Amino acid sequence: MYAIAVLLSGAGSNLQALLDAEAAGTLGAQVTLVVSERADAYGLQRALTRGLAVAHVPLPPAPRGPARDAARAAWELRLAAVTAAFTPDLVVLAGFMRVLSPAFLNWFPGRVINQHPALLPADGGATYTTSAGLVIPALRGAHVVAEAVHLGLPVSGCTIHRVTPRVDDGPILARAEVPVLPDDTPASLHERIKVEEHRLIVEVVASLALRQGS
Repeated sequence: MYAIAVLLSGAGSNLQALLDAEAAGTLGAQVTLVVSERADAYGLQRALTRGLAVAHVPLPPAPRGPARDAARAAWELRLAAVTAAFTPDLVVLAGFMRVLSPAFLNWFPGRVINQHPALLPADGGATYTTSAGLVIPALRGAHVVAEAVHLGLPVSGCTIHRVTPRVDDGPILARAEVPVLPDDTPASLHERIKVEEHRLIVEVVASLALRQGS
């Protein structure tokens, strides 16, 4: 069975979408490990409820100077080693709020994908052209839903892409556009984006699993 490790930092609604699809027999894959840097991440409880292996790999306090880089490198090594112990075919960053360096990515070459709650272009550029021909900024970083509302963008959405050392970049696997409504708040927009994220992550994982099995 195509094995998935899921890394998350919060509630784990995308993990739940994967687990529900697995239970329904439509995923063609199995979640074998869920990891978080936060002990209070509710996604860990979702995994425990299903009897899955979970791991808490805490991010150490951030000292200043070279010690910070050394501590972060050691944490990434622990994170990679724990994840690799379960020999995943795919590592899914599902709301994982930490940037991973090549030191981690090299453990799983070409096998790490990320969900990003904004629309990203295939060329890694600064703008994205919507299906209606509108050119909007390609939003990157941790606060892109709020930024879409603040900028008054007409459209936002989500992107699933393979992870590369460049933040919020890499080959695009799927996208979905979501209109930004006049009365949207970051919370209301994010809820509608999540609906599309849940659909896309299941479709992408099922496609990758089928491709490997064929």
